[in-house]
Amino acid sequence: MDVNAAVAAAAAIAGLLTGVFAVLAFRWSEREQRRPTRSSLHTDAVLPPGVDTVLSVLRSSAVVLDEADAVVKASSAAYALGLVRGGKLTVDAMLQMARDTRRDGEIRQVELDLPRRGAGRGEALAVSARVAPLGSRLVLLLVEDLTEARRIEAVRRDFVANVSHELKTPVGALSLLSEAVMDASDDPEAVSRFAGRMQIEATRLSSLVQELIDLSRVQYDHPLQDPEPVRVDELVAEAIDRSRQPATAKNITMASGGTAGLYIWGHRGQLAAALGNLVENAVNYSPARTRVGISARRVPAQGGSMIEIAVTDQGIGISERDRERVFERFYRVDPARSRATGGTGLGLAIVKHVAASHGGEVTVWSSEGQGSTFTLRLPEAGATRDRSPTGTTAGSPTGPDLAADLDDVDDRPTPTDPNTEIPAPEVLP
Repeated sequence: MDVNAAVAAAAAIAGLLTGVFAVLAFRWSEREQRRPTRSSLHTDAVLPPGVDTVLSVLRSSAVVLDEADAVVKASSAAYALGLVRGGKLTVDAMLQMARDTRRDGEIRQVELDLPRRGAGRGEALAVSARVAPLGSRLVLLLVEDLTEARRIEAVRRDFVANVSHELKTPVGALSLLSEAVMDASDDPEAVSRFAGRMQIEATRLSSLVQELIDLSRVQYDHPLQDPEPVRVDELVAEAIDRSRQPATAKNITMASGGTAGLYIWGHRGQLAAALGNLVENAVNYSPARTRVGISARRVPAQGGSMIEIAVTDQGIGISERDRERVFERFYRVDPARSRATGGTGLGLAIVKHVAASHGGEVTVWSSEGQGSTFTLRLPEAGATRDRSPTGTTAGSPTGPDLAADLDDVDDRPTPTDPNTEIPAPEVLP
């Protein structure tokens, strides 16, 4: 009987202990559920009301840090810039700014150059970082990408510097020549010579100012605000007529060919200026008694046909190194020759902007000593496509291809007498 009592007592004690442990475990579980964990600290619940919504609509990269410098909230732009990795702010300068702001509550701002992720050495990401306190424990970091703004500012600064330099040259020459005329007032021959030089410099200055105006218009005037179907044959005829006088002086034959009756939809004035610049360059950079050809054709392309207008010369050609830069403003392959011909270095830049604004492009094929071919590629006017004759030829014309076309259309002998007048080129109706 004593044994049974002992077993019963042991069972009662075991049951009591089990109950006590069960109660303690339940209370401990409730306490753990109510206790804020480290992960729960880094959720949107710790942000002040409305902050999450504001941060989601900001264009700047936003990062919120807690008192332990851990990232509570970060926008997708912050991750894209590489500011946040593994829940930590990766830029030491910004992290130090956040700590200083957390300590004294002052708003801080600084501009930094950060290495670009995955880019080569020397390439940097320009940013503006602003740190401000957010509540009692959090710090807000806003980062603005300034890379594109700095690039545009650099381009504008270089443009102003180049314009100043280009204007200074003829203005300085005019000043010196005017002083020379005053000093040689009693020498009619010297006055006449200096006056001729003044006229050349004044013409160069006038051309530079006009091309600056044209470039400004091309950059800021939208060509499709008042578009019209422009006949390619008329553009070619106008470009040839514009360069007929200098071509005649150098005994250069100008020939036109290709497909007739093509139309381009766009701004007639801009298109005429672009093609005129290409033909004028071809004449200026070609030696005497050579040939300049203009050919137009339709080529198939995705989304509709394209019109290619190629201008080919037999000039000095362009080196591979200069070929990539010929469309830059004020860039000259041969500065000395450009000044001799009155070039400003803006003609091809205008052509590039006109082509881009009309949804096309301009390309160059060249070989040193053999000449160059500039091809203006523009969308065809769809509304007038059915009115133009067929005869589409695929492929972009190069120097030899265009020469073959022109031989079939307009084969004129090159005049040998300097006084011989070059007949007007025949443009297909």
